[in-house]
Amino acid sequence: MTPFSNLHVGMTIRALCVGLLMLFSLNTSIAQTKPQTASPAPVKTCLTAQQVKTEDLYGQWTVEFTLPPRGLPAKATLQLQRHAEYSESLAGTLLRDFIASPGGQVTSHSPRAQVAGDLEGGLFMLDESSNGTNLTAGWDGKVVEGSCGAVIQGVWKDLSSDAPPDAADVPFTMRQTSGW
Repeated sequence: MTPFSNLHVGMTIRALCVGLLMLFSLNTSIAQTKPQTASPAPVKTCLTAQQVKTEDLYGQWTVEFTLPPRGLPAKATLQLQRHAEYSESLAGTLLRDFIASPGGQVTSHSPRAQVAGDLEGGLFMLDESSNGTNLTAGWDGKVVEGSCGAVIQGVWKDLSSDAPPDAADVPFTMRQTSGW
């Protein structure tokens, strides 16, 4: 063995050690690299009842009535959109399933009624007409604080020709199921 042979073996061992050290360092740095994550989705701020605007109410709502009068169902679906003539107002359709109501249908209310109304400072007002001409009910409510405009509570008043003169106010809760 020549003096250069030992040098060659020493260099090979040193190269092997350096290679292992580099591989270990590379592997450690890869393991410590944080994975790239997508930016978090922007957080939607919740509007106060006073900040909710008419356009925030556009969409489909479920309505629950507490102790509705005989012949009217306890649940309904309400579709709200921009009023065709008054851009700051609401218009839409109220859909009721009279098959689900105890006592049969009240003649002056229909399964499909037209509605029109306004929202001002968190106060919700809606007129209902079962025939497109005569007022058959009135709605007065408030946007529930902390609901981000997705819940409205108030009272429904039967104003139809069938309503007794002392018709009770019927509490309601509206919940937005989809908006547009």
